[in-house]
Amino acid sequence: MVLSLPATKSLFPSPCWPERRRKFHLRSSTVRCGIAEASGQPAPMGQKTKYKDGVLERVFMSLFSRKMYKFGRGGKAGMEEKGLFDCDYESFVEVSRGVMEGRSRVQQQQVVREVLLSMLPPGAPAQFRKLFPPTKWAAEFNAALTVPFFHWLVGPSEVVEVEINGVKQKSGVHIKKCRYLENSGCVGMCVNMCKIPTQDFFTNEFGLPLTMNPNFEDMSCEMIYGQVPPSFEDDPVSKQSCLPNFCSIANPNSSLCPKLKA
Repeated sequence: MVLSLPATKSLFPSPCWPERRRKFHLRSSTVRCGIAEASGQPAPMGQKTKYKDGVLERVFMSLFSRKMYKFGRGGKAGMEEKGLFDCDYESFVEVSRGVMEGRSRVQQQQVVREVLLSMLPPGAPAQFRKLFPPTKWAAEFNAALTVPFFHWLVGPSEVVEVEINGVKQKSGVHIKKCRYLENSGCVGMCVNMCKIPTQDFFTNEFGLPLTMNPNFEDMSCEMIYGQVPPSFEDDPVSKQSCLPNFCSIANPNSSLCPKLKA
């Protein structure tokens, strides 16, 4: 799938990458695409960033939404009848919220794992392990791939230098303001539907350790390829409270987001 993405991109150029405004800086590994803000940067905290999604972005949203809709208990009716280019980000988040309903923390994470596996061809994890053994090069390569190919999901990001076991390497990805957290406003969705299952998928299925550190103060996030993630009990997110100013189902009286309970 990874090897086929560049070819797909050339066949279906995204309208948010016109030639005169395309910004792909290899030196800084920063991609600015899809943001409709005048500044070209995510909106300040308290304001929702405006995006202009192109063809490829909507295809990815539709594919993930359709897969998750089969497990969901909410979301917009008729998702399976939507065209490949008809799904928007709000629908994708709403379908994700439907998956959470009536499921425990572990069950939510298991659904995401099944969705991710269903998106891959048979034997893909084994092939990934052969192509990308857990080396410094593999970690840095996957960090570089994350920036352009996942902007539709998390927004703009850039490769940054991190230190793992005393070794400095450019296998970190700094997400400036996570689009998923910004649109859901839910700590539980961030942790159960993104952070934990993504960490687990790369670490256990692909054999490449990954740690994700969301910052709920500014909605940024740091992905560190090559770093083994801590257990849930030892992770600071396990003690995170709700974001009552952003989450519609938040419990402001609880010191812990209810969705983080077992």
